[in-house]
Amino acid sequence: MSEEIAQGSIQELSLEAVMGDRFGRYSKYIIQERALPDIRDGLKPVQRRILYAMNKDGNTYDKQFRKSAKSVGNVMGNFHPHGDSSIYEAMVRMSQDWKLRAPLIEMHGNNGSIDNDPAAAMRYTEARLSKIAGEMLRDLEKDTVEMVLNFDDTEYEPTVLPGHFPNLLVNGATGISAGYATEIPPHNLGEVIEAVVHLLIHPDATVADLMQFVQGPDFPTGAIIQGASGLKKAYETGKGKIVVRSKTAIEPLKGGKQLIRISEIPYEVNKAALVHKMDEIRANKDVAGIVEVRDESDREGLSIAIEIAKDGNADGILQYLFKKTDLQITYNFNMVAIHNQRPVLFSLKTALEAFINHQKEIITKRTKFDLAKAKKRLHVVDGLIKALSILDQVIATIRASKDRATAKKNLMDAYEFTDMQAEAIVTLQLYRLSNTDVTQLQEEAQHLSEQIQAWQLILEDPKELIKVLKRELNTLKKTYATPRLTEIQAEVQEIKIDQSVTVADEDVMVLVSQAGYVKRASLRSYKASGDDNGLREDDMSVFSHKLNTMQHLFMFTNYGNVIYRPVHELPEVKWKDAGEHLSQTVTDLRPEEQIIQVKVVDDLEKLTGHWVIGTSEGAIKQVAFATLQPRSNYRKRAMPLVKFKNQGVLVLLQYVLENDVNQAEVLLISNQAQGLRFNLTDVPVQGNRTAGVKAMNLQNDDYLIGGGVITQPAAEMLIHVVSNRGAYKRMAVDDIPSTSRAKKGVAVMRELKKDAHRMVAAQVLPQKAAVQLVLQTDTNQAILIQPTDHPISQRYSNGSFVVEPEKQGQPMTLRIAQGKDSEA
Repeated sequence: MSEEIAQGSIQELSLEAVMGDRFGRYSKYIIQERALPDIRDGLKPVQRRILYAMNKDGNTYDKQFRKSAKSVGNVMGNFHPHGDSSIYEAMVRMSQDWKLRAPLIEMHGNNGSIDNDPAAAMRYTEARLSKIAGEMLRDLEKDTVEMVLNFDDTEYEPTVLPGHFPNLLVNGATGISAGYATEIPPHNLGEVIEAVVHLLIHPDATVADLMQFVQGPDFPTGAIIQGASGLKKAYETGKGKIVVRSKTAIEPLKGGKQLIRISEIPYEVNKAALVHKMDEIRANKDVAGIVEVRDESDREGLSIAIEIAKDGNADGILQYLFKKTDLQITYNFNMVAIHNQRPVLFSLKTALEAFINHQKEIITKRTKFDLAKAKKRLHVVDGLIKALSILDQVIATIRASKDRATAKKNLMDAYEFTDMQAEAIVTLQLYRLSNTDVTQLQEEAQHLSEQIQAWQLILEDPKELIKVLKRELNTLKKTYATPRLTEIQAEVQEIKIDQSVTVADEDVMVLVSQAGYVKRASLRSYKASGDDNGLREDDMSVFSHKLNTMQHLFMFTNYGNVIYRPVHELPEVKWKDAGEHLSQTVTDLRPEEQIIQVKVVDDLEKLTGHWVIGTSEGAIKQVAFATLQPRSNYRKRAMPLVKFKNQGVLVLLQYVLENDVNQAEVLLISNQAQGLRFNLTDVPVQGNRTAGVKAMNLQNDDYLIGGGVITQPAAEMLIHVVSNRGAYKRMAVDDIPSTSRAKKGVAVMRELKKDAHRMVAAQVLPQKAAVQLVLQTDTNQAILIQPTDHPISQRYSNGSFVVEPEKQGQPMTLRIAQGKDSEA
């Protein structure tokens, strides 16, 4: 011992130095060799070793499944000297289609569940590589990647796989190491490949350019992503925050109850724990109205049902659950991977560039390998062709030789064959000496020459290499791409973000009903539905048109409210379904409130023109459209358009272009058959929360019933009126003299001493308008009126009777007939 000490074999070191050195080595190991994926193939070492070992063992998608224990044993014994449980867990995760967007392993048996149930023991399950995993390993045998010795120096293993598809982004990664963690979400394969191809063509593309293709993560569990700004920041810097919200729907039940149906939940949320938490909220009565929480998931898919009591506020309960449970989570991007042998926080563009550079290297090495092999074979084929052309001499030379080695030497000396050619000649089988085989050899030589030329071009011309890569990527996209599962919305709660970043641009059919039902449906569903629009018999369509999802709707009610909705936020249903009632989201609507008009706009930044608003209380005002910009709480609360003094309703609501304001006129009709006409310039422009100014000097119990804004010459316009006794008449607008606002007006019907006519509805229309009118009664009967069947009457005429109130009901409204009305 003293001799060893004397020779200096024992060192005195401080504990700090030893611990620092050892922990540094350990940290480097777990960062590079355990917890973080490689930016090129997106795999951690254990995943790479599993795929390589299974491929080496022939355990591929086109072969039979094999026991998982066998694969785990191969990996552990040959490449990964760690516990079998860690290897099996990694294998199981690669097979779970709720964790990976493109699973790399197919497994028979229990491979766990979204409820976080453990997989069956590896002795019970069977596994094999998936088809797309074959793309990760393709060309491995062509010296495309660096191979290193395994832990016991008995075999070689790859440091990275060829990885022909961008696995890092497609399947994502999660891991924790010393000082570093990674959280990379899965993405849509088709979108990522499109971005790669774009970057190949436009190397200077920005992250914003690439986000035209990679819209955001595409989680295998679907759900909804909110937060365009978080996505942009994440893709630019590697770090960012988005909200992931469950996909929910509110369904009606018998007895006035409702059901919240959850069909998709956020990524990596434990479904069983989520259901338990929501049931706890029900049991603790943290929120009133939840009757039952049920997990109805089956082989058809995920489904959680939350039954709401009759008097429960389904939307309010849903908002509470979003806040208090994992029904909505915040997902934090932290895109860290090993890049050039060190951990790097990378952007979307960096990841795609690393993939492209890796693929260029793989294709280059593969091409060199194929080229060398082809040249070698061409050299042999040329020798065989030459030999067959002097076959008799070759045979004579071989027969005169003592043995194989001598024969080779004699051939090389006599005919200048190389060693390789001579070897091929002496091993040539007799049946190949036919004329046919000569032809085959010549064809093979021609084919090899063409291949060599093509491969040399790839190696010499970078553009040709890019063409090959683009072609391979497009083939992968065509073979493996699937539709997006995760919906992306621009807004996060109260934050408004430019929706054009994420909303799909498409044409849809939109319907808004008088009773307040709204919906959008695909054009295909609309065409397949015939005349069935899904509305109740006592409801009717106020607006039904083809719109684009990028457009916006303003819906006006008879009680002076404005409800805003972007078209893409309207509930998407089949055209035969009724749709969603606005009261499910808007909390301050009256039960009897009706939609009377809908306005479509393309751009919220360009709300021009004025709304002319008249109330039954005799008030009028103009409101600039620009003041109706939607607020952050537009989904829950309607915006007031006018302030009523008592219990009035809107009787005039008309949009006027900015250029028409100065020359337009207003025509108003009162219940006691008074008509007043004056210039629109007499009406002030006010805010949306004001009551307006006096429109007409109303007498006693009189009130306004309707009218219109005239932007054409008055001589070309007619006023159509209906009385409470069922009389209809049309008269020239010019018969009502143009005066000024707040006057009494003139009679538009003769005042009778007994049972006088009282106006209930009015329409101002061009004289040349070829329209039919529909008179609606309080018994929901619709009477069709053909205006041209009635003469243009004088001011003191009482028109002609078109309705018998005692039999058909009291006249209520007068509107222009639409398609179905005309058929009736």
